[in-house]
Amino acid sequence: MNIAMVGFGKMGHMIAQAAELRGHKIVCSVDPFARDASLVTGDAASMAEGVKNSGAEGVIEFSHPASVFSNIQALIPLGLPLVVGTTGWHDRIDEVSAAVERGGGSLLYSSNFSIGVNLFYRIVSEASRLMAEFEQYDVALFESHHNQKADSPSGTALELAKRVMDGVPRKTRLVTDAFVRKPEADELHLSSVRVGSVPGTHTVWFDSAADTIELTHTARNREGFALGAVRALEWLQGPDQSGATKKGIFTMKDVFNDI
Repeated sequence: MNIAMVGFGKMGHMIAQAAELRGHKIVCSVDPFARDASLVTGDAASMAEGVKNSGAEGVIEFSHPASVFSNIQALIPLGLPLVVGTTGWHDRIDEVSAAVERGGGSLLYSSNFSIGVNLFYRIVSEASRLMAEFEQYDVALFESHHNQKADSPSGTALELAKRVMDGVPRKTRLVTDAFVRKPEADELHLSSVRVGSVPGTHTVWFDSAADTIELTHTARNREGFALGAVRALEWLQGPDQSGATKKGIFTMKDVFNDI
């Protein structure tokens, strides 16, 4: 497959390497700062024109929260399968879904493409469901990442928090700031740390006066994220179960349902 990379920082380079190892070709790389990108621009329209003219058959977007929404808007009309790993735009998913539907294309997004993390999502969902009836257990989340990460909390942590709140109905409000007061019983606290070169650690605690149940996923490196993004594009470009071209909005949940 001929692939265009939008965002060619550390993660973009790693995805490109993973794609090439799986027999794909990077025909276009776009970034406003990377000197080795084939197109150095931060303008969404110029980016989309470069992708269009490159012969790309699919696009992987790993840029920056400040530019991801304009990139998505510019890429959707091209009609190419689009995988988006940048977070910070999910509150506008309705707008994106409508644009994808109008354009007849396909888009797959995820806060984390790691196979291990997606299994961890399912484990946390099931644990939250089991713990819901035991009110003596409080619950909280913690995440840490490297000091070059642009957003906080991570998209993965926010997805975990959503799954906890879906499973534990007594938690109705998410708090991501530091507490300067006693937390309310319906508040779910999510704390974040940015330090050094940590690839990513996410922990969910269920704590009572008698004991603690701790669930943790620790990434050793970013290779799992890169490989997952490439596999996601391979899945998106392939036909659906009826043999037709995939159209619409998808997530890694759809990929896992087909595994």
